[in-house]
Amino acid sequence: MVPNRDSVAAHSDSAFLRRLLFCIMAAMLNTLWLSFFLLAFVAALWQWLSGTNPEVFSQLVAATFEMSNLAVEIAIGLIGVMALWLGLFRVAEHSGLINIIARAMGPLFSRLMPGVPADHPAIGSVTMNLAANFLGLDNAATPMGLKAMNDLQELNPDKDTASNAQILFLVLNTSSVTLLPVTIFLYRAQQGSTEPAAVFLPILMATSASTLVGLFSVAWIQKLRLHDPVVLAWFGGFAVLMAALLSVIVGLPGDVLSTRSALFGNLLLFSVIVLFLVSGMQRKLDCYSLFIDGAKEGFNVAIKIIPFLLAMLVGIGVFRASGCLDILLEGIRALVAALGIDTRFVDALPTAFMKPLSGSGARAMMLETMNTYGVDSFAARVAATVQGSTETTFYVLAVYFGSVGIRKTRHAITCGLLADFAGVTTAILACYWFFG
Repeated sequence: MVPNRDSVAAHSDSAFLRRLLFCIMAAMLNTLWLSFFLLAFVAALWQWLSGTNPEVFSQLVAATFEMSNLAVEIAIGLIGVMALWLGLFRVAEHSGLINIIARAMGPLFSRLMPGVPADHPAIGSVTMNLAANFLGLDNAATPMGLKAMNDLQELNPDKDTASNAQILFLVLNTSSVTLLPVTIFLYRAQQGSTEPAAVFLPILMATSASTLVGLFSVAWIQKLRLHDPVVLAWFGGFAVLMAALLSVIVGLPGDVLSTRSALFGNLLLFSVIVLFLVSGMQRKLDCYSLFIDGAKEGFNVAIKIIPFLLAMLVGIGVFRASGCLDILLEGIRALVAALGIDTRFVDALPTAFMKPLSGSGARAMMLETMNTYGVDSFAARVAATVQGSTETTFYVLAVYFGSVGIRKTRHAITCGLLADFAGVTTAILACYWFFG
């Protein structure tokens, strides 16, 4: 069968645009990374010449070694827990658990995307992607996300302009609608936290806020009919769940809130493990073999993150050792203090600033905060909550829109950044409530 010339040309344009978007993002990240070193050198040179810190270059070199070792230690420490969860997720995928959740969510998204016919494959791929995100199945979510964007592109009359359905789908992905922030727990556990799941409820509140703000902002612009009975039923159920949750924790002192959050998080995590295994047992799967196959990926995944962690951690390390990061944060701290606001959250802001631009950069900022202040410090808990509150907006936009050749994003970036702002703000407020 000879390929259609138009389809070949469209695929070529899509591939070119995707490469272009990645090149732009890579250039931004490259500039940011180089700036860490160049600004650190200029600041260190001034300190040395002025005599205010004669040992500054020794401190910079020491920071490169310290951060290099930390990158490897983190990656190696993650191998076991990463293998555990990838093995469990493999069982969940083969048991059809994602399909069950997708079928339950299908009626909701057929109403939030009125331009998509109820029987169109796009509804299935969209709900499958969001169901995978909901469970934290990143490996399954991305391929299904790309398929969903391509399915939605089939219905798009203007191929280089994002449709309403595509914008809503992208914003829901950037708002990081996740019930199980397993990766955050893994990093906290690896760094020696006494209660890795203590940030569970703050993250749940933050990601819920980012998702709702993203959804409502898109709905307002697109004039979606949110008073549909099915939509109201979903929102009503969510509101009841959050109200029940808040009724249990409201009025509790901070130390009890932290303990209660850890209890809920640990209970949910182990319940999910049992759910994954029971779903495999019901399908009469060889759960043990599936677990082993999935766990084998854990080593590769952990090792693959070393170069990214190494690059960002060393850059951030010298930036802090030179005093540049402290100068930036002190400037923000002075402004916040002038407004009469508590300033303890300022130390976690580097993670928030990096989050929309680079997932690996934000992760490195979070880990650097943990390493500097302690994994269970207030700043580290805020950074972890911010990390779990939203996704990397510009990366998601580049991947999903670039995959189908969309050049005009319309209100996608605005709504995505609004969701980011809501997630970060809620993360800070929730941490003050739970840990302040």
